Amino acid sequence: MSFTFLNLLPTPAEIKRDYPFPAELAALKKERDTAISNVITGKDDRFLVIIGPCSADNEDSVCDYVSRLTSIQEEVADKVILIPRVYTNKPRTTGEGYKGIASQPDPEKAPDMVEGLIAMRKMHIRAVAESGLTCADEMLYPENWGYVEDLLSYVAIGARSVEDQQHRLTVSGFDVASGMKNPTSGDFSVMLNSVYAAQHPHHFVYRGYEVETSGNPLTHVVLRGAVNKHGNSTQNYHYEDLIRLCDMYEKMDLCNPAAVVDVNHSNSGKKFREQIRIVKEVMHNRQVSVDIRRMVKGVMIESYIEEGCQKIGDHVYGKSITDPCLGWEDSKRLIYDIADMC
Repeated sequence: MSFTFLNLLPTPAEIKRDYPFPAELAALKKERDTAISNVITGKDDRFLVIIGPCSADNEDSVCDYVSRLTSIQEEVADKVILIPRVYTNKPRTTGEGYKGIASQPDPEKAPDMVEGLIAMRKMHIRAVAESGLTCADEMLYPENWGYVEDLLSYVAIGARSVEDQQHRLTVSGFDVASGMKNPTSGDFSVMLNSVYAAQHPHHFVYRGYEVETSGNPLTHVVLRGAVNKHGNSTQNYHYEDLIRLCDMYEKMDLCNPAAVVDVNHSNSGKKFREQIRIVKEVMHNRQVSVDIRRMVKGVMIESYIEEGCQKIGDHVYGKSITDPCLGWEDSKRLIYDIADMC
């Protein structure tokens, strides 16, 4: 075998025992989960803004960023629900590069999966405790769900994972809002098939157990743009794209039709400042079409304290070491603009 077995990882129960989620924070999460669920199901007409760093690389700066959102959330609470992005796993197109704090707690040191699981849980707990806001994470590795399932209010399944059966089946057991991104090809049918799979019950193997799930009715789509056969970014947030998605949703047996628009990645061509313009176009389209307004429930924005990105080892506080992000001042202004356009 070409595998070298290094460590037996602690179980989710062991990590939870050593790093418990306080009861008062669990009660807060329950309230937040209900509010977000009500948006997805159409009971609440507020707008979701899932915002934060491309990857949560440093606990101090990430928690600083998340805490800055608290006062803004209080000001826009009647229009917007802010969900901080605390993404602890980073998918890599080629497999090279920083893979997130869950794998590499210190980006300048060797990977350490045991310490990574601890760092992931500690950061999520600290973010909630200091901000009063429960967070979103990307479930790049389905087997990691147990380590954070009591902490998260939103889960994203990425473009490279959405066609994977284990991801689809695992999401069917989640009890929080879960966004399935379109694949990098941009195929809406693949994305909607993933939503269908996750909304229905399944019987499968998970973490060494035979399990059954009841289906997750809060599963919905996330539009993140695509890459065409020539390697160029193509967008899927325009009016025509959203109307086509509305039509396709109607033809499928899916509950709670809902979409979130990821305004970075291929939608912006990773030109991070374009996120501002794209958000405003999405908000405008919600104003001119009742169908789009009913379906588009939120946006995803990549944002950090300092704009742009840096190389690992540059040590600029609050600046992304993966994809470039909007800076704090632009992000704050954009949230207020979203609230005004709701």
